[in-house]
Amino acid sequence: ILIILNDNNIGIDPTVGALKEYLTDITISPTYNKLRGDFWDALGKLPIGKDFTRDMVSKIEAGLKGVVSKSSNLFEALQLRYFGPIDGHNITKLVDTLKDLRDIPGPKILHIKTVKGKGYDLAEKDQTKWHAPGLFDKVTGEIFKKKYDLPQPPKYQDVFGHTIIELAKKNSKIFGITPAMPSGCSLKDMMEQMPDRAFDVGICEQHAVTLSAGMATQGMKVFCNIYSTFMQRAYDMVIHDVAIQNLPVIFCLDRAGLVGEDGPTHHGAYDIAFMRCIPNMIVSAPMNENELRNLMYTAQLDSTKNPFVIRYPRGNGVLAEWKNDMQEIIIGKGRKIKDGKDVAILSFGHPGNFAAAAIRDVKVEGINPAHYDMRFVKPIDEALLHEVFAQYKKIITIEDGTIVG
Repeated sequence: ILIILNDNNIGIDPTVGALKEYLTDITISPTYNKLRGDFWDALGKLPIGKDFTRDMVSKIEAGLKGVVSKSSNLFEALQLRYFGPIDGHNITKLVDTLKDLRDIPGPKILHIKTVKGKGYDLAEKDQTKWHAPGLFDKVTGEIFKKKYDLPQPPKYQDVFGHTIIELAKKNSKIFGITPAMPSGCSLKDMMEQMPDRAFDVGICEQHAVTLSAGMATQGMKVFCNIYSTFMQRAYDMVIHDVAIQNLPVIFCLDRAGLVGEDGPTHHGAYDIAFMRCIPNMIVSAPMNENELRNLMYTAQLDSTKNPFVIRYPRGNGVLAEWKNDMQEIIIGKGRKIKDGKDVAILSFGHPGNFAAAAIRDVKVEGINPAHYDMRFVKPIDEALLHEVFAQYKKIITIEDGTIVG
């Protein structure tokens, strides 16, 4: 087997952690570079010619690294023969190396160095911005706005980023943690303003959850922000490290529901089902930006003793004015949006806005549904449900999850 490590020092944001530093050390090791240069010069003087030496160089490099110290190479210590690093943009060199490695038996790893956005100057200069820009003019670099130049409500992500800083300034126990998504989830501003209270732990959701749990045991109020789909990787830690101990970790599940351009790997369709079944867990979803702020405020109160899920979608909310004073929400209590007759719509989270729009449209046809925003699916508002069941014969539920589970 051949493992190819495409090392470009960035995912969506710049990579962090010990492995990243280790890969950098491999590349710039002065001992290795000196030995490599000495061997190259010596081989270039042999009568068999430079072409032959160039063909042999990748194999000789592997031996050189063994001379420096096999045990100092992480991959060699794992019984993987290590080759590289080589320039991943040098196609001729890359193809020749792959051909050479094809005939070498056993497990091996090829370390290639690349530049994210290579070939497009704007993308090379701002790799985070150009990770997923949407439609753009390739000549000017202008990123097209989907709804022209009309003012838009803020993204839920930006409301989260603003609100956690606002709360953290008043509550010294608040910390923020994200696994390699500081820009995507908007924790980056807190990391810049409060570098000792907000951390990117790298692409390791399991560590993000367990670190949050450990900090919670010491009285900290940790906002652990993870994309819904990636929380699946840390499910064991959520149960064993957080829920069993009933630690008040606040899980902000970004990209909940369908995510559009981010694609099927990022759809957050399962978190309602897999979080709701965990003992001690509170599961909530805001219908708008103010509700998100109020849920975040409620979750960080000392009176909130349970792990707390707040799930919200990718993209814009619905309110132009959202920087209102935050208020506590009674856990497990929904709210009535409007009265109606015959039909009641129960919504959970942002899809409630689609329900509200549909209700406005059907009024002209003589249909007048009632609308309730449940806010929580665990604990669920049983009193509200009994009220609805007693008054309405037809019930419609709207949520962005999976029925199975």
